[in-house]
Amino acid sequence: MPAAAVPPVAELPPRELYPPIRPYETGLLDVGDGQHVYWEVCGNPRGKPAVVVHGGPGSGCTERMRRYCDPERYRIVLFDQRGCGRSTPHAADPAADQRHNTTGRLVSDMEKLRGLLGIESWLLFGGSWGSTLILAYAQEHPERVSEIVLSSVTTTRRSEIDWLYRGAGRFLPREWERFLAGAHGTPRDGDVVGAYAALMNHPDAAVREKAALDWCDWEDAVLSGEPAAAANPRPYGGRPPAARIAMVRICSHYFAHGAWLPEGVLLREAHRLAGIPGVLTHGRLDLSTPLDTAWELSRAWPGAELTVIENAGHLGGDTTRGHLLRSLDRFASG
Repeated sequence: MPAAAVPPVAELPPRELYPPIRPYETGLLDVGDGQHVYWEVCGNPRGKPAVVVHGGPGSGCTERMRRYCDPERYRIVLFDQRGCGRSTPHAADPAADQRHNTTGRLVSDMEKLRGLLGIESWLLFGGSWGSTLILAYAQEHPERVSEIVLSSVTTTRRSEIDWLYRGAGRFLPREWERFLAGAHGTPRDGDVVGAYAALMNHPDAAVREKAALDWCDWEDAVLSGEPAAAANPRPYGGRPPAARIAMVRICSHYFAHGAWLPEGVLLREAHRLAGIPGVLTHGRLDLSTPLDTAWELSRAWPGAELTVIENAGHLGGDTTRGHLLRSLDRFASG
């Protein structure tokens, strides 16, 4: 369907997720470096392949993520990225070495999983950090990608990282002062993210737990002004302790290294996505990953369509969910 034929998002009726489903196949993929990546497949074994790429980094996939794709028409693949969810070793364990947890290796893991499952090409669906990993994978393996559906778009440039962990403090000065204090005296112009990465590798478990809570308090504060935050006020801090520690350890590890991506490379190389249909869905109220990145990507990626959801932020909401479901339905028969 041409983008011009799509009715304005605000005029479309709400849509609920597809009913809960269970995987019919699961496994642990040995990706080398002592790492094993959990994967699962749901839906129709003969359906169109789609892979769901979770955010974080380090959040892990959830049962809810299975429910965006029509299980009658899609073969739905989910996986936990290195160090989180059901993958091993788990980053909550201080002995779990993070040296081999990088963006390039995650791209390689996705390609190994595609080969294991015998998939020629697949639709890529994800948001937030997931959008960065999807773009990195698609630009390296464009011939393996049929379509892309992204939400809460970020390319994890150092400028975007600096905005989230410093610039956004202009709107939340009290909360940012607390976040800064949690970094144990890092100067205002210093490497706050790097300081947290060091704390998450501290030998004292109490220090690691305190740093993880402080980090999550800040993340939750950034989202607190969104409409969806009323129903979910602690999307980061409310996670179980092991999942919270793993996520913050992996996040700070990635962001302290600029995700091992040359600054702006995913925008500069977006022309490699020419010919791949893409849908970008972004909330105008997203303070965590502001709209300008999605806008820049839509202008650099030939054929991508950007829809801005006026009443939503990073957490999405009814309108965002409905638009994502309709986009995935649109591609189901392609």
